[in-house]
Amino acid sequence: MKESLIAMNMKVIYAILLYATMVVSGYAQPISVSSPNQKLTLEVNVGDDIAWTVKLANQVIVKKVVVSMDMGNERVLGEKSRLKKQKVNLLEESMQLQIPNKNAEINTRCNQLLLTFKEKFQLEMRVYNDGVAYRFIDQLDESQDVYGERMNIQLPLESRSRFPEEESLYSHNEREYKELDIKNIEKGRFCSLPVMFETGETKVLFTEASLHNYPGMFLEKSKGENSFETKFTNYVLEAIPDESTTPDRSQILKRQAEYIAKTEGARSFPWRVFMISDDDRTFVSSDLVTALSQPSKMEDVSWIKPGKVAWDWYNANNIYGVDFEAGLNQETYKYYIDFASQNNIEYVILDEGWTKSTTEIMEDNTEMDVPALIQYAKSKNVGIILWVLWKPLDENTEEILKLYSDWGAAGVKVDFMQRNDQYMVKSYEVIAEVAAKYKLMVDYHGAFKPSGIERVWPNVVNYEGVLGNEQNKWTDIVDPEHNTTLPFIRMAAGPMDFTPGAMINMNKKDYETGKANYAALFTRPMAYGTRAHQVAMYVVYEAPLQMMCESPTIYMKEQETVDFMTQIPTTWDETVVLEGKVADYIVVARRHGDDWYIGAMTDWTAREFEIDLSFLGEGNYQMFSMKDGVNAHRNAQDYKLSVDGVSKSSSLKMDLSSGGGYVAILKKK
Repeated sequence: MKESLIAMNMKVIYAILLYATMVVSGYAQPISVSSPNQKLTLEVNVGDDIAWTVKLANQVIVKKVVVSMDMGNERVLGEKSRLKKQKVNLLEESMQLQIPNKNAEINTRCNQLLLTFKEKFQLEMRVYNDGVAYRFIDQLDESQDVYGERMNIQLPLESRSRFPEEESLYSHNEREYKELDIKNIEKGRFCSLPVMFETGETKVLFTEASLHNYPGMFLEKSKGENSFETKFTNYVLEAIPDESTTPDRSQILKRQAEYIAKTEGARSFPWRVFMISDDDRTFVSSDLVTALSQPSKMEDVSWIKPGKVAWDWYNANNIYGVDFEAGLNQETYKYYIDFASQNNIEYVILDEGWTKSTTEIMEDNTEMDVPALIQYAKSKNVGIILWVLWKPLDENTEEILKLYSDWGAAGVKVDFMQRNDQYMVKSYEVIAEVAAKYKLMVDYHGAFKPSGIERVWPNVVNYEGVLGNEQNKWTDIVDPEHNTTLPFIRMAAGPMDFTPGAMINMNKKDYETGKANYAALFTRPMAYGTRAHQVAMYVVYEAPLQMMCESPTIYMKEQETVDFMTQIPTTWDETVVLEGKVADYIVVARRHGDDWYIGAMTDWTAREFEIDLSFLGEGNYQMFSMKDGVNAHRNAQDYKLSVDGVSKSSSLKMDLSSGGGYVAILKKK
């Protein structure tokens, strides 16, 4: 008996020694963490490197991800690092958003894994029901240069991608989402974020959150058939005007450092976010990017007033039937202001051309008196937003924004950043902070995707970084298939300034004819899809500052449509995604106060939906709807308005034409 006990003790001692040896030599057992609903499983291996795998319902979705950070001086976080301790805990958070983009209240639950290493850094990983996220936390309180951040993703070989391919790191990040087999993407091709991958019925959307004072990430195909890795713009030491194109806004990054970022001490780096689901609707409903972003630095946001904007640039100030010459002049913008005032549109934007020149942006042009125009607009209960180039604004941010605020402007539209490097990312936040000081809203154009600055500074009310309606002025790329792709990929990152509201609508036959003989009309653009398809965008597309792109003259001839559009709010208290398939169709319901709004869009395939209205509150609702007309397949501008009574026990049948849409306003009685 005594000998057997001794033998057992020896086995225990041997097992402990073996385990200790495995930990030191890098062959410890994987650390497994599941989502609160137990469907997603993260398995982390800490050895010579840090690698992890993600499974959904025991199916491998992300085959392997290897992560590290090169901090210079032979300090590489994640390579032969020694694990000091690990901790797993349930994290529950509830947050009230000051400017609610999708939901006024976000409640999240995740299982959090915190790995602490002897080399003075941590790796924080979270497993939500709808995805996985990780970030590095450097605890070394010294100034350092980041020479690289590695994230190598290996996917199952049969995976496909919706790939927003870029040709250059100097980019507006306005891309098509190309449907490609990953094995056919050649080494070196790269994309901006967000990007979507598909394995079987499951999809993975990759993006980033809490991006502050650090370069934005791109993703590049690496040497393996099924692998991708990170790509960054190196730290910019000198940028000069590009004299070969448009030197007022385009730059050449003449000198760049060997490193990608400079740090000033201990800090958390951006979250790397993987949304994962076998239900496409998840990517529209997910709040992961917002939840993983830092909280607001603003206490008083009462002056931030989301709303709609009568926008001039899309329609090239093309108004007619008036007794003055249209253009960049006082009379034209008074016309816009009067139109906005008569239709309860909150803002008018003065886009490119109102300044003395594109670089002299503290003076207006000789045909305009902008301070007087702003006061005229205020007398009509309309705010004015001023377009500016980023470069001159960046050079004199404080003085310029103070001047615009003194004039009484409501906000600025900052354009042509075209960069994702550390300086540019920091510039976004500097501009946002100074604008907040002077109570100015900010709309970023020529911009990268939302990545968290908009939560920290809620006066940042929109971003472009999307192929939107303006493309109709010079190309045929924005069609219903593209339009029904955006909510699942680009919009998963945050609000997008697509600029809907086109009234000159074309159906598929017009589109196919145009493909063969396309002649873009720069001053009189047309949009693909039906009228109801365009109006549905005001419910489907998230944008606290939402443009109305058409000429006021045309809108006045389409008063029924204008009256319908202007009843739709631009912020939402609650969102319910009813139907959805990437690049095919979407049906979404959103609540603002006691009222609900429904938007539906389809690609070039006509579809029928029947949805129940059980998401409604108690009581009866009056439903005002706009649907495709019976002849919408012949003339895309055909639509029908109707009024019905409904309740939560009702069902709703929708018939969407090719490239069609449906939109409803449900007012509680």
